Amino acid sequence: MVLTSITSTEFQSFADTISNRSFIQSEQMGVLLGTRGADVTYLALKEDAEILVAALVYTLPMTGGLHMEINCGPIYSDSRYLDAFYNCLKEYAKSRGVLQLIVKPYDTYQTFDSSGQPSSEERKEIISTLTNLGFQHDGLMTGYPGGEPDWLYLKNLAGITEKTLLTTFSKKGKSLVKKANTFGIKLKKLQREELAIFKRITTKTSERRNYSDKSLEYYQHFYDSFKDKAEFIIATLNFNEYLNRLEIEQDRLQAKIEEIKTKLLANPNSDKIQNTLREYNSQFDSFELRKTEAKELAEKYGDEDVVLAASLFVYMPQEVTYLFSGSYSEFSKFYAPAILQEYVMLECIKRGIPSYNLLGIQGLFDGSDGVLRFKQNFNGYIVRKPGTFRYYPNPFKFKCLQVLKKLMGR
Repeated sequence: MVLTSITSTEFQSFADTISNRSFIQSEQMGVLLGTRGADVTYLALKEDAEILVAALVYTLPMTGGLHMEINCGPIYSDSRYLDAFYNCLKEYAKSRGVLQLIVKPYDTYQTFDSSGQPSSEERKEIISTLTNLGFQHDGLMTGYPGGEPDWLYLKNLAGITEKTLLTTFSKKGKSLVKKANTFGIKLKKLQREELAIFKRITTKTSERRNYSDKSLEYYQHFYDSFKDKAEFIIATLNFNEYLNRLEIEQDRLQAKIEEIKTKLLANPNSDKIQNTLREYNSQFDSFELRKTEAKELAEKYGDEDVVLAASLFVYMPQEVTYLFSGSYSEFSKFYAPAILQEYVMLECIKRGIPSYNLLGIQGLFDGSDGVLRFKQNFNGYIVRKPGTFRYYPNPFKFKCLQVLKKLMGR
């Protein structure tokens, strides 16, 4: 067995055969990383020209040497070859003058149900495989260490059809999507020249939630690199059209109320008819309130399609990933993010992609994670990744440089 570099085409052909693979281990991500200044290499452990293990590896300069990283990899179909791959990788890193080698495997360490209860045993061998080879483990962590999650929320779409998708959501999720679909929200795929719309909404969201947003240039590079495998989708609503929908629906409700009143005259002691009338009258009052709000919004925004929310979805044969998103809090009552989630799951089903990755959660199940609560509406499951592993080909040099940087206040 030998570790060698391969072409991006060879790598992509192998990657498409692997059942468990992130978009980060893709030819498209290699293009993006290269555009952003990284030196990208595709490495493969081969035996008799057959690829056994492969990885997109990128390096960046750091004080005194190089930082090398494999994120969400390596990819493989047989774990028996991982020891050989990692051993060869260590030698490869050392020969390239690497000071710090980072590996973040995509293997699932443990699986949990939607509420965070374990549904599988811990796979401790994932950690021991690397630590036995001299890698240091950052530990099993919660939150977003280094800005990336180790806990992911997924939904298995195998066996689900477009007609049955809604039935698989939680009770709250069904209600949320059904209600959102009554507003007349429209979805639009952005073109490259329209990405500033996406950027404006992610900027507002990052300011509200206190996290670092990507630049417009990054989103443009992402669009160029992933091409048709990425969709920047916005959800919009025309408030004049929304008001018109409300008036039509209220008129239909009024007709039902008149029918019920007629029935009640014939059966004045019917509790069932009286309860129905009370329910319809309550709905009528709700329409009045919603119409008042709609009129205010229509006066403010006129006859334009107003952006409510946006999401970036990345399509790979193995899974679709919900990568970046944003919404305007002013329009939260329209539940546009739920419409976007329903859209992408339906798209997964149409394309025959079996898994939808809603990406990161904190790994805290005490009710404090609002992102988790939103994703639980879609009734998926949770996986925990093993975290970050570090190897130092020249530990003495690395420690000396760290001390020097500390002394210099850098």
